[in-house]
Amino acid sequence: MHTPFLILQTGEPVPELRRHRGFPHWIRISGDIPRDGTDVINVANGEPLPDRVPYAGIFVTGSPAMVTDRHAWSESTAAWLRERIAQGIPTLGICYGHQLIAHALGGKVDNNPAGREIGTVEITRDMQSDDALLQGLPEHFPAHASHMQSVLTLPPGAKALARSALEPHQVVRYAPMCWGFQFHPEFSTQITRTYVKARAERILEEGGDLDMLLSTIRSTPDARGLLRRFVQLAQQRLLGTT
Repeated sequence: MHTPFLILQTGEPVPELRRHRGFPHWIRISGDIPRDGTDVINVANGEPLPDRVPYAGIFVTGSPAMVTDRHAWSESTAAWLRERIAQGIPTLGICYGHQLIAHALGGKVDNNPAGREIGTVEITRDMQSDDALLQGLPEHFPAHASHMQSVLTLPPGAKALARSALEPHQVVRYAPMCWGFQFHPEFSTQITRTYVKARAERILEEGGDLDMLLSTIRSTPDARGLLRRFVQLAQQRLLGTT
């Protein structure tokens, strides 16, 4: 039996998607993790964090919350993550999770000056980087996104590995075994379409092109594959082969 992964749930998806089980389920499926291969702690609901971490790695989900709101559960999770990252436990933050890691390590998170990023966006990676997580990816690949806040200033020692037109910190390596994605590798085209429709009124108020956003949604196999790659790297670390 494989050592399980821990998923820290920091919130729920839009109401239209809650019957589809939410972020932890999508991460497990996209990461090709067995049904019994994850434990989920809903930190946003106040579930306690463990003192010991007998896990292969940690995922931190997205959330409708804002890191700048400094909710008590979010701040305590940030402190807990800071300790786990210092211990070298493989950790991957997605959207809110990515921003929370940056905040925990001393970076700055706030509203993205470029505005909302939503839909399928083109990611451009730094081809000079030899980062193990991005190994084998093309220079450009699509990914699904939905966010208003961003990591504006990286914490000390962090390195940006990929960007998009509106977001310079789409992929960040925070520590040798800790990464953050601003995009959502676990989103399907249907999930992304539902998010765009759920935000339609706001998108139009902000001057966005709703028809364009919906028509350019497409599959994102390279982004999705990053979850499996993280799982692989975390398992290799347990075996001492990284």
